[in-house]
Amino acid sequence: MILRFVAILVLAATLLGCKQDVKTDSSSSSYSKEDGLITMKGDFIYIDNAAVLQTSRDIYGVVVDDQMKELHKAVKPFQANATDMVPVTVRVRKFEKPADEEGWPYRVEIKEVLKVEEPDSNSIDVIKLGE
Repeated sequence: MILRFVAILVLAATLLGCKQDVKTDSSSSSYSKEDGLITMKGDFIYIDNAAVLQTSRDIYGVVVDDQMKELHKAVKPFQANATDMVPVTVRVRKFEKPADEEGWPYRVEIKEVLKVEEPDSNSIDVIKLGE
């Protein structure tokens, strides 16, 4: 009985010692004081010279530049249709849009592409429009 109790304590101490300090989910962003960039995970799409990053909480206009176009190239193989959004993880500079322009309150400028994932084909939140 004492041996079992000691084994449970050792197991608990081992599990607690191995816990990760950084928690991530699709709605969180991590900020680095060194470079001021934010890591964001969301769904990306680029159509007709307009790009959008949709996280679980917000939608951001994406600055169309060379880095965004590189992301678009990486996303294209995962799109069955041009309107398919693709899950990505990117490092961005987030800033307020100019007051005199239309759009979402914040924009992001892609600085680094960390990950591009295949969209979930079983997703039920897809809307298809007839042609």
